[in-house]
Amino acid sequence: MDRFLLEYEMKRRGITVQKLCDDLHISRTAFYRKTHGISEFTLSEIKDICNYLKLDSPMGVFFSSESVAKDTVTVNQGV
Repeated sequence: MDRFLLEYEMKRRGITVQKLCDDLHISRTAFYRKTHGISEFTLSEIKDICNYLKLDSPMGVFFSSESVAKDTVTVNQGV
């Protein structure tokens, strides 16, 4: 999760953390924990945020190509 990229995308669209949290029914505390890596966003939260911000893809903000490649190697090694 790249919180700086998420903040950039929000600022670009004039969306504050409070507005996003209010509109998506996420507490600011939960949003803080999730953007700082203390807990993780659910798949439905990722979809909701992508739709709300009209992002083409969750890649970059929520997933990096590096983490996807790492997960793929781990899965393939377990086979």
